[in-house]
Amino acid sequence: MLEAALVQRQHQLDRRLEEHHQGLSRAEHAHELRDDHDEQRQREDERDVDMALSDLELRELGEVSAALRRLQAGEYGRCADCDEPIAFDRLKAEPWAQRCVACESRRERQPSR
Repeated sequence: MLEAALVQRQHQLDRRLEEHHQGLSRAEHAHELRDDHDEQRQREDERDVDMALSDLELRELGEVSAALRRLQAGEYGRCADCDEPIAFDRLKAEPWAQRCVACESRRERQPSR
């Protein structure tokens, strides 16, 4: 069930990125956005939003792919920090989760480096 959800999400993200970039590289897509509009500020804002969405999708795709690799290696569902099992409800909500709730909460409270 969770493997199917991961594979489905991977395909969704692949399709969204392909549609988003229309087959262009990230740099080509940014250049196209810059050339498509007349007003400088609007072009910059749209390009920034577009690139931020692309970054989020790429990061999530990486997390999903890493979860599928962990699944194939028999390491899926174990916390990367404490090695305890990750609760099924957490994996059901976020199948690519790498940490249990306690370790993820601790990690989020730590100052950024």
